[in-house]
Amino acid sequence: MPSSPAPVSTDPSTLPATLGALRSSGWTSVSVAEELRRNAVAKIAAGEPLVTGVMGYEHTVIPQLETAILAGHDVILLGERGQAKTRLIRSMVALLDEWIPVVAGSEINDDPYHPVSRHAKNLVAEMGDDTPITWLHREDRYGEKLATPDTSIADLIGEVDPIKVAEGRYLSDELTVHYGLVPRVNRGIFAINELPDLAERIQVGLLNVLEERDIQIRGHRIRLPLDLVLVASANPEDYTNRGRIITPLKDRFGAQIRTHYPRETGLEVQIMQQEASVDTGNLPTIVPDYLAEIVAEFSQLARRSTAINQRSGVSVRLTVANYESVIANAYRRALRLGDQVVVPRPSDLAAMVTSTQGKIELEALEDGLESELVAQLAAMATLQVFRRRVVLDDSAELVESVTEETVIHAGEDLPASIYLETLADLPLFEPPTRAIAGASAGPEEMAAALEFLLDGLHLTKRLNKDASGARALYRQRRR
Repeated sequence: MPSSPAPVSTDPSTLPATLGALRSSGWTSVSVAEELRRNAVAKIAAGEPLVTGVMGYEHTVIPQLETAILAGHDVILLGERGQAKTRLIRSMVALLDEWIPVVAGSEINDDPYHPVSRHAKNLVAEMGDDTPITWLHREDRYGEKLATPDTSIADLIGEVDPIKVAEGRYLSDELTVHYGLVPRVNRGIFAINELPDLAERIQVGLLNVLEERDIQIRGHRIRLPLDLVLVASANPEDYTNRGRIITPLKDRFGAQIRTHYPRETGLEVQIMQQEASVDTGNLPTIVPDYLAEIVAEFSQLARRSTAINQRSGVSVRLTVANYESVIANAYRRALRLGDQVVVPRPSDLAAMVTSTQGKIELEALEDGLESELVAQLAAMATLQVFRRRVVLDDSAELVESVTEETVIHAGEDLPASIYLETLADLPLFEPPTRAIAGASAGPEEMAAALEFLLDGLHLTKRLNKDASGARALYRQRRR
């Protein structure tokens, strides 16, 4: 079938309104798979990204998705939670034509040239070239269903509508059918999230949709050929104990693509900063680069921790939520102390406990273990970032300036002025703190940088740290 684009227009009122006018316009009907392929070809040839808003898949997942679309395949995305599977699926809508014509009044977006529903067939047979046409936008050609164990065939495929029967129609009348979600996305993209959670007997109902491209509704000997692309997402089966994808259904998907978490801390930082949203009112917010890196490194370390169930995964949503919690805790301090700028400190990392609990699954079920694990991972992340970012010219002299009588106070509830007093009392700490914070750093940024320096010296075993609640004391290390 020749591929011809739909008429280009942002105003559907200027497009053909009848079947005859549509024929005269030269519009040609193509399948959804061909439509996706054609528009993907144009983007690839022009060097444009196939999808937007998803980072880290440029050299892994996206090339595989491009291949699947060019091959005209239905796709299943397999990966742990929080790997942007749903976002990737939804972004495929941009590959559809902006507008397509449908028979007016059709519940299943009938192609005017190839009507399949009884309503559209009757209307075209009765009115011919005068059949009214409406135009459907690409955003209305996407359907999505979160698979749950109680999902029924009626939900997905359809069922006889008792109200239509009560109105006087015969059960054998095809017009008594109430179409389900799948046929209502005819000529579009239909997505099923968490496919293994769909009961196996319901998965069987999708076999015809994927292979023969039709549906069957009980009580009717009808064949309703559908034109759609089916995309599904699933967690790895070794984790999803609630169900599995039946083998015949997996066999009917043309492509299975494995997604993954960000493989580099820097990329996780970019995703985190793109997705996070914390309203700090009229107060400007400055998140030190090293602190953002610590939050991202926390998730990277969690994905390698033997204490965490890795089959469950450590979602990027955890990284985003932790980042938001750290900023929110700094905002709370700014409101309480009357600061004019929100600057998170390493001590604000303790706020990640609440945003981490519930997003990870531990291998050992022990009360209080999550709080301890968060503290351990936060310390490990801080140490990793400190070693990468901080080079001290003479750390021995710096540490020796902390005498037995010196006690350095720190904490998420202390004002920045306390930290500035510490720098005044320990002048050797000012240059490395300034190097971390930046030449133009204000008091709040200097406070955060000093705390990062003190934490780094403690974690590299050059200072002692006594922590209690929100406060911490740094002292000379006992020999």
